[in-house]
Amino acid sequence: MTHNKSQGPSRRSLLTGAGTAALLASARVMLPGGAWAAGADTPETNTVTLGFIALTDSSPLIVAKEKGFFAKYGITDPKISKQASWGATRDNIELGSAHGGIDGAHILTPMPYLISTGKITNGGKLPMYILARLNTNGQAISVAKYYGDLGVGLDSSRMKSAFGKVRMGGGDPKVAMTFPGGTHDMWVRYWLAAGGIDPDKDVSTITVPPPQMVANMKVKTMEAFCVGEPWNAQLVNQGIGFTACVTGELWHDHPEKSLGLRADWVDKNPKAAKAVTMAVLEAQRWCDKPENRSEMCQIVSKREWFKVPFEDIIGRTSGMIDYGTGKTVQNFPYLMKFWKDHASYPFQSHDAWFLAENIRWGYQPANLDINGWVKKVNREDIWRDAAKAIGAAGDIPASTSRGVEKFFDGKTFDAADPKAYLASLKIKRI
Repeated sequence: MTHNKSQGPSRRSLLTGAGTAALLASARVMLPGGAWAAGADTPETNTVTLGFIALTDSSPLIVAKEKGFFAKYGITDPKISKQASWGATRDNIELGSAHGGIDGAHILTPMPYLISTGKITNGGKLPMYILARLNTNGQAISVAKYYGDLGVGLDSSRMKSAFGKVRMGGGDPKVAMTFPGGTHDMWVRYWLAAGGIDPDKDVSTITVPPPQMVANMKVKTMEAFCVGEPWNAQLVNQGIGFTACVTGELWHDHPEKSLGLRADWVDKNPKAAKAVTMAVLEAQRWCDKPENRSEMCQIVSKREWFKVPFEDIIGRTSGMIDYGTGKTVQNFPYLMKFWKDHASYPFQSHDAWFLAENIRWGYQPANLDINGWVKKVNREDIWRDAAKAIGAAGDIPASTSRGVEKFFDGKTFDAADPKAYLASLKIKRI
């Protein structure tokens, strides 16, 4: 039987190199999403289950699914599962997808370490890997509207007198974060301690899931909270409170969420892990283009994702911030970044800071081997391989450290000497 050109390659041509190449090219076009993987590059599995919390910095995972980046790299059946809280994220990671849980998640950067060391798990140590950072910046510390006349901002010492008055009146001032030992906990504790407020003695530090922050502030459950967007913007839009500061003002271009997966899933499926990372990296590049920000916000605002008005997301995501105090800023310098300025790269030095802060507040032991644990959990090697595979080799930084980091109160952190950093801090649990 013969075939003309319009019917595709002949049986004879398939036996030649040219025919084989033509068939593979055709196969790639026909696969859903224009799948990239073939032959030796094919992922061991075409599915992965990843959790997310309704926060803007989860956008790369959602976009990777909605825009077909997962399918492009052979993960044709990705499951992106909404989690009720970070506690639920932890519990479902412990279960694993084989038992109705998840393989990994959009996650607070310290959590893979807290899970790997068994500090927050129900069943002991559960090794995890960090494959990428999902973003830098993009969080804020919000304060109830009735504190608006105090001028609370980067000078958190003004809150000290306000909280003191509450305590003298028999009240118990509460400051909320999203998970003990997580990024939001670290930001609000740093902010309070810099102003002379002990977050364990002068106030009550409580845990509230991100989507419940605004509702709890509305009924006056707490005086302040730290969370990611869009919840700080929503608080301002509803006239309930104001932004005291954004976390980028505490530490410019600070690391935030990560792509974390169970180590056993990655070890069993190394090609799939690379494919997942490739898809997320490509989504991060897409999300960081200014011309895509509006579409990104439209996507994540959908009912199945955030179920939040587009207007509550777009402003701060595109560079306009209303602090709720009469202060508005265009072309905001602390814009959430997904890719620019190495936002996606999982610098080991940044993981070291989170471990040092967890030691500071008693979430990890004082004798924790920081460098040892970073090398176990941080898989920058997978990030590098994925970046090369998607043509982003030029965006790979020269070092695993971003160098000495400086904070708003003048403190510095050098990953080469975490003990010196800890010794410089006045309020701590060690």
